[in-house]
Amino acid sequence: MTIERVVLAGGGTAGHVSPLLATADALRERYPNIRIDVLGSAGGLEEDLVPARGYDLTVIPKVAFPRRPGGAAIRFPGSFRRAVARTRELLDSNDAQVVIGFGGHVSTPAYLAARGRGTPFVIHEQNARPGLANRLGARMTPYVATTFSSTSLPHSQVIGLPLRTEITTLDRVSGRASAREHFGLDPDRPTLLVTGGSLGALSLNEATWGARDALADAGVQVLHVTGRGKAFDASSASRVPYVVLEYADRMDLCYAAADLVVTRSGAGMVCETSAVGLPAVYVPLPIGNGEQKLNAADTVAAGGALLVDNDDYTTAWVRDQLIPLITDPDRLAAMSAGMRAQQHAAAAGALVDLAERAVQEHQ
Repeated sequence: MTIERVVLAGGGTAGHVSPLLATADALRERYPNIRIDVLGSAGGLEEDLVPARGYDLTVIPKVAFPRRPGGAAIRFPGSFRRAVARTRELLDSNDAQVVIGFGGHVSTPAYLAARGRGTPFVIHEQNARPGLANRLGARMTPYVATTFSSTSLPHSQVIGLPLRTEITTLDRVSGRASAREHFGLDPDRPTLLVTGGSLGALSLNEATWGARDALADAGVQVLHVTGRGKAFDASSASRVPYVVLEYADRMDLCYAAADLVVTRSGAGMVCETSAVGLPAVYVPLPIGNGEQKLNAADTVAAGGALLVDNDDYTTAWVRDQLIPLITDPDRLAAMSAGMRAQQHAAAAGALVDLAERAVQEHQ
């Protein structure tokens, strides 16, 4: 079954945009002449990332479901109808065979517009706890995919998270020496990667930096991605390499250089580290609805990662728990195998397979 025309809907955050782009790339690889249109929202990351990847982007106004009475609630019905109508115009102009939605504000109009014109639509949910758009959409389609086994949505099947090919094809072993050379690290020392994402995580930064002497005494070098605006001078840790970056635009090299990562457990990070087989210490965000703890559940159960509460990740924990872990090659090897047992490397292709099935069954 050939797909010639598709609309992808999702945006606002990297959590939606990244799997969307990975799926677009998988579609283009399978069908080089396919027409792909992306539906996004004004002000989202997709305004930069989608055109930069070579895909056409149509932006509709962001129409958030009102949480309380007020002017936004009064305006919502009209604004939402216009968003659905604008989306229907895109589907008509594309003559889309299928819509693939990734959640977020633009996905609900996409699901309703697709249903209105009889176009099948596929849903992918990135997080352990699904968002409102995908909870609604999953009631209207049998084609639903999830990242994690704990996600509860009708008709769903677990496929993992679509990831970019530089992650799914990464060989950490063969790339380790060159990655460490790239960052100015010793080729043979145990290497700890610390990252809180693009914005960083102050508590992770402070606890790890506070243990720098103990890490150096154990021969552990550190690649520390602090987040923008949070960098610090690591020259005092010169006995053993301690490399500080505000931001890393080559996370694949960071993963290849590392033996263990300390990080938050957003869906993207959990899936990338498991796809490359990198043992992890996940420290979920201490705010929100507990989603990050759920995101990490499968990898922790598989023995690939440890879960540590934010308040428990302290300098003392690094000294007493992390250092014995990162200096134990056998334990790290077992954790790496547990990570690789998760389903992510083939997720983009599996989502394309589901879209093909949707088109075939609606001919």
